Amino acid sequence: MIILGIDPGSRLTGYGVIHQQGKQLIYLGSGVIRTEVDDLPTRLQRIYAGVSEIITQFQPNVLSIEQVFMAKNADSALKLGQARGAAIVAATNQQIPVFEYAARLVKQTVVGIGSADKKQVQHMVTRMLNLSASPQADAADALAIAITHAHSIQYSLQIAKAGQVQLTGNNTQLKARYSRGRFRLKAES
Repeated sequence: MIILGIDPGSRLTGYGVIHQQGKQLIYLGSGVIRTEVDDLPTRLQRIYAGVSEIITQFQPNVLSIEQVFMAKNADSALKLGQARGAAIVAATNQQIPVFEYAARLVKQTVVGIGSADKKQVQHMVTRMLNLSASPQADAADALAIAITHAHSIQYSLQIAKAGQVQLTGNNTQLKARYSRGRFRLKAES
């Protein structure tokens, strides 16, 4: 399974792509979509185009993205929500299921502490994926979101022996079923 993680932002949107083979996570790529313009509609268009290009390049099976959180500044929260929307639409236009994760859960999964800072996330992502250098902070956050999805899948597969498990994303359910000694994943809209 190829997982695209997105750390949305109206000026910098981080992305990270990993390939999950069983319990092994393989780094495929990461970076930042820089909008570098002042007007919001153009920034959103560049986020949409950038995510669409990444999807074309890596052909991910799922997109994992950070959930909306309440910011101190309402204007910033609205812009973040719009950036998320541009990335989500890029994925759903190509029939890619979208899964959302809270920032605290991502930090807890990767670092072990829900209040971890960006440096700690960078360090752990670098170690977990055996990278020779730390990725840029926004790219590391996106990789952490992808890792969180991979761990959610692994956890679901482990408990699937007891029955059937469902992970739910935007109008899509990812069902894990254990039969004949093998796990099977199936995305249903």
